[in-house]
Amino acid sequence: MSMLSGHRFYFIGIGGIGMSGLARYFRRRGAQVAGYDRTPSELTNQLQSEGIEVQFSESTALIPAEFSQAAPEEVMVVRTPAVPVTSPLLKYWEERGARILKRAEVLGMVTEDRPTVAVAGTHGKTTVSTMLAHLLTAGGVKCNAFLGGIAVNYGTNVLLNDDAVVNVVEADEYDRSFLRLHPSESIITAMDPDHLDIYGTPEAMFAAYTEFAALSKGMLLVHQRVASHFSEHPGAVGYALDNAGTPRAENVRVEAGRYVFDLISEGQTLRDLHLGMPGRHNVENALAAATMALRLGVTAEALRAGLASFKGVSRRFEVRVQGPKVVFIDDYAHHPKELEACIGSARELHPGNRITGIFQPHLFSRTRDLASDFARVLATMDELILLDIYPAREEPMPGITSQWLLEQVPMQNKVLSSKDGLLDVLRERRPEVLLTMGAGDIDRLVPSIERLLNEHVRP
Repeated sequence: MSMLSGHRFYFIGIGGIGMSGLARYFRRRGAQVAGYDRTPSELTNQLQSEGIEVQFSESTALIPAEFSQAAPEEVMVVRTPAVPVTSPLLKYWEERGARILKRAEVLGMVTEDRPTVAVAGTHGKTTVSTMLAHLLTAGGVKCNAFLGGIAVNYGTNVLLNDDAVVNVVEADEYDRSFLRLHPSESIITAMDPDHLDIYGTPEAMFAAYTEFAALSKGMLLVHQRVASHFSEHPGAVGYALDNAGTPRAENVRVEAGRYVFDLISEGQTLRDLHLGMPGRHNVENALAAATMALRLGVTAEALRAGLASFKGVSRRFEVRVQGPKVVFIDDYAHHPKELEACIGSARELHPGNRITGIFQPHLFSRTRDLASDFARVLATMDELILLDIYPAREEPMPGITSQWLLEQVPMQNKVLSSKDGLLDVLRERRPEVLLTMGAGDIDRLVPSIERLLNEHVRP
């Protein structure tokens, strides 16, 4: 990558979680970095404060002069799959003759630099990669990490260390991106059918995961539930809470609102580990991250401290309000399995309390493909407030609406709400345990929900 450090990098979709991480990486390496995104956000604000120019219009006149006046071979354009081929900025750089690469291709180049652990899976990958990066950093194993979420401990989605001996990379199966990476070790957390708009069938998605696994010559740490898919891989090792072999977690319990467990892994037994992040599913995520951290040289003592000090990932079972009368948890869950884990953990931590969920479905295709599973899982709550489907990259599909989904949810206490009317609905309901769930723009409602609940819980 040293040959790229003098380049100029222009990111189309710079506000994306993966794109912004790469932008920060190249800026740190001394490159000139600029880009475009559709709307300002917390991430684009941070990039601008770090000296990266961001434009919010696709007007080519706004491209900084040091980019537009540079020779085309001096500019590398990085684009996300979400950017349409009709983008005026893309057309401009194509006509100029600049080199245009997808984000995954650029991340692939970065992973050629040094040994890389790639973390894949239809859910859990952001938490596992962030936890692993924290365990390594806290344990004195210097790393670069490219994460798909904001690590609460560090307030960023990318950890950079000039003396890094290993990369930790979140590997995304969307658009087959993860096949561009060069991992030395890999983790696969789950393979529940998703992104069928790309793959067509679950079998095609599984085949892509098999290809991804083959990229890794070292350890392939894979959840026991899907380990049978990788029995041919020489480095495959299964993990699970109830795994008969190792690695495994045992004696999982809640003490004073925190998860405590025993870890049997890498020839060691560590008793009474405390996890700083709530959620039973996160004990399983910790098992994967801890196993890889031990393999990479983190000591048992440092691991114990690192697990206890891990504050989690923004929007991954993130406790926003913790009061005697109301608890508010925000989660990125957008697949039925993720909703199940989120709701189950909330029940375990707050037994006997009424659980109210606000869910914003993400993508028309996912809502259509998984509707019966969504309906079944959403009905396990006491109350449901359903928002309109967030379209992301898709056009509406006839008949696929939140009203259509709501009608399939077998429960009494359910209501459809607009984003604008949501606070009024909450004022009427006075929730005890409130969950916000979804991968769209529901996160923009979280601060105002938090303010409303805090007003209600004041003595």
